[in-house]
Amino acid sequence: MHVVVSGASGLIGRHLVAQLRARGDRVTVLVRRPVRGPDEVRWDPDADRLDPAELRGVDAAVNLSGAGIGDHRLTPAYREVVRSSRLRSTSTLVRALLAQDERPAALLNASAIGWYGEGGERVLTEDVPRGDDFLAHLCEEWEAAAAPAAEQGVRTALLRTGLLASPDGGSFGRMLTLFRLGLGGRLGSGRQWWSVISMPDLLDAVTFVLDGDLSGPVNLVCPTPARNVVVTRALGRALGRPTLLAVPAPALKVALGPLAEQVLGSQRVVPQRLLDAGFRFRHPDADAVADWLASA
Repeated sequence: MHVVVSGASGLIGRHLVAQLRARGDRVTVLVRRPVRGPDEVRWDPDADRLDPAELRGVDAAVNLSGAGIGDHRLTPAYREVVRSSRLRSTSTLVRALLAQDERPAALLNASAIGWYGEGGERVLTEDVPRGDDFLAHLCEEWEAAAAPAAEQGVRTALLRTGLLASPDGGSFGRMLTLFRLGLGGRLGSGRQWWSVISMPDLLDAVTFVLDGDLSGPVNLVCPTPARNVVVTRALGRALGRPTLLAVPAPALKVALGPLAEQVLGSQRVVPQRLLDAGFRFRHPDADAVADWLASA
């Protein structure tokens, strides 16, 4: 199929584009800089500029755009950057898609398990209401920005992604360095629930949703959430390193900045809709995810 991808230069986007092309799909990527080839289209979501004619013949769109959360302090000013980057990119893309004479069959719009807020011990499936912190409200607005596509008959899936296990970046990318030095261990109390997903499973899940008929919220997490202490022990075992150290919450906030809120929070999320649809995970639990990370 012909798929347009925004956010293609990000951690997930660049791997997704490679996977789609490897399986034979035609991929057009949206870029802010001058185009460098026929597979690129220039856009400016801050100015709501994207020529609908450039998307003629597109079968589906995957929107992964948005300013990074983990690399900046979430000051009031940067929170607005995070918010506006997601809402503007989504609304700009949706308007261009809906301007087509033949509209694409599907829109996959990024979101996050931040929708659920602090979950404590509750099991969180896709039908659980929104939480009540900054990320929860952000996800609500982000998903609402994609709603016009669904209202106009475009199958719209909202990809609520969990903690991504990848050696290339994110919270796991940073932690791997410490674990390989023998400095890894539980984070904070270690009792908080983590809902993680390996990069291969994330990419497979996105293509599964792309090819299938799922719409609405879809949790992209492995089917067996685990407490932080279980995940960190699994990672230490896979790397052959001790995990005797514990990182106190205050120290973690200094080391990870805003990412600390994600790793200290408790979210026991289950990918119920993927499981019901028959999706099979390569790395269904903490041990399998850790083994993959250690070998990646």
